Amino acid sequence: MKGLLKIAGPLSVLLPLGLLLGGCASMFQSMYLAGYDRDISRSTQAIETARDDVRRAAAYTQRGSAYSEKARYSRAFKLISHDEYARLFGLAIKDHDQAIALDPASAEAYYGRGVAYYDRAVLEVIVNGTLVGNKATWNHWFDPAIADFRKATEKDPRHSPAWDRLGLSHETIGELDQAISDYTQEMGLDPKLGRIRLADAYCARGQSNQKEKKHDAAIEDYEKSIDTGATTDGCSCDPYNPLFGLYTADRRYDQGWLVVAKARSHGKWIMPELLDRLQKESGRKN
Repeated sequence: MKGLLKIAGPLSVLLPLGLLLGGCASMFQSMYLAGYDRDISRSTQAIETARDDVRRAAAYTQRGSAYSEKARYSRAFKLISHDEYARLFGLAIKDHDQAIALDPASAEAYYGRGVAYYDRAVLEVIVNGTLVGNKATWNHWFDPAIADFRKATEKDPRHSPAWDRLGLSHETIGELDQAISDYTQEMGLDPKLGRIRLADAYCARGQSNQKEKKHDAAIEDYEKSIDTGATTDGCSCDPYNPLFGLYTADRRYDQGWLVVAKARSHGKWIMPELLDRLQKESGRKN
């Protein structure tokens, strides 16, 4: 499920592969962890010297995020025990709770706590890019993040990162209608990223509809994905080939060739076996 690769995206900031293969992993891991410790120290000082609750809340949010990032990073590289991870995560949530108590009008405070919940949810239910468990398990871990991201968008409807994480959360647990709604909001604020997210969500819903034999709905979603700006960059859902295949299977050859033309105009790859089938059945070469 391609959407899961996006959900796991925060783990991509860990370390470049070349550094790991070069035997420098330990040194660079220490550097990363030292950076989080510096952030924690600076935020602690900011909490102690803040002139008002708004500034103090912002400092708590920053420290909570540093604790959460340190916990996520350390667990991803198996540098700490589960108990130590739980302790750091608990410190993060405690700080985020304090930030919200001090400044309940802050969208950033809710967003910060949502990211902490989101990152833990990813670590708990995604293994090697695959969602594990069942719907109840997924909801257990993602519901707190979704609630905070939604609260952040209520406090500030123009908070595009909150819309983005809200969409990613919904997409991960298979709530694609909600994800599409979230990304539509995001696209109005951040057209470049929102368009990519929305195109991918339409494609994912197309895949779901195709598996359920809802071919007309799948075709509509794939078309929307392409029109929105599907990238098919290797990490994204590909709407071209499944749409091409559906049109060919339904003997809608003219539409199939239109998909081929669109794919070629955007430099997208078409499966040779599907193209051979279309050429043979339609009696055309292009």
